[in-house]
Amino acid sequence: MKKGSNKKKLRKSVIVIIVAVVVLLMGIGGFLIFGKEEAKPILDKIIKEPSKKEEEKKKSVEVIDLNSNTRNIAVMINNIKKVWGYQSGLQDAHIIYEIITEGGITRLMAIYKDKETARIGSVRSARIYYIDYVLENDAIYVHVGGSKEAIRDINALSISDLNAQTIFRDKTLGLNTEHTAFTSMELINNKVSSRKMRNTTEKKNLLNYSIDELDISKMEGAIKADNIYISYSGSKSTTFKYDEENKVYKRFQNDIAHVDYVTKEQYTAKNIITYQVPNRSYDSYGRQELDNIGKGNGYFITDGYAVPITWEKTNRSSQTTYKYLNGEEIIVNDGNTYIQIQPKNRDFKINELNY
Repeated sequence: MKKGSNKKKLRKSVIVIIVAVVVLLMGIGGFLIFGKEEAKPILDKIIKEPSKKEEEKKKSVEVIDLNSNTRNIAVMINNIKKVWGYQSGLQDAHIIYEIITEGGITRLMAIYKDKETARIGSVRSARIYYIDYVLENDAIYVHVGGSKEAIRDINALSISDLNAQTIFRDKTLGLNTEHTAFTSMELINNKVSSRKMRNTTEKKNLLNYSIDELDISKMEGAIKADNIYISYSGSKSTTFKYDEENKVYKRFQNDIAHVDYVTKEQYTAKNIITYQVPNRSYDSYGRQELDNIGKGNGYFITDGYAVPITWEKTNRSSQTTYKYLNGEEIIVNDGNTYIQIQPKNRDFKINELNY
């Protein structure tokens, strides 16, 4: 019985050795018979056959899952100067809008999709024209309060609204209470689930993304764009400076690096879309209204170059379309996009030149 068992083991060992020798000879034989170049495909196949999953991953856009039908989450972000340095979670947003509000300050609205960001904010109140961009992204709207006109329209337009329902207060910052509201994707998702809010969408993504790196340097009207200056008021400007090594734009506010409170890293943009619209105050508090429904001209900026574009938004819920001068819709690089909607006739500079 023992002898038979040993013979079986011996046979298995011999088979393993033979297989190993055959594989080795296939490789050596390939070199001897076919030569190095001809044998390489055979060896590559033996060494590693790329899986289907790896191929799909290689060809997919990273900023968002283009096949996902999850609804966007739009969060109103406080951007008053005293909270700079405490802002959190903006790098996870795939789109961020910056628009003027009262008193010459701006507010940001960050759009998230399929993220798990643990700290976002600080969260502030709604303004009427931001609702137009909530609608164009079919987003669930996260904010704390709002102007009476904004609250009226949120109700009238049946916006999926999370007004102050997902926030926590960080009182360790030494800021006034109105600047201490933060949220997280866990809190938002839990509230969406408990309220049985619609969490999928049939609306297409606002922007078209390129898997391969774009080169817009040879497009009509293209100019080098290493430094971008956007003035919102006498007290607020936004600047982007191109980081050639990493192919992103570093973001500054009033020439101060815009840094995340948690990661301590400076915020960056892969793509920038910028254009101007007329604005005016409509009450004694200085709240604004914008002529943002219509069309006009602007710039698309990525990878160190800017090209002139047109924009058009036909109604409050329609998606803004951005087109090259030849009439084709723009394609943006795989990465996040800042949409800078600037007041009319404020300074806009590319490499210190006015445009």
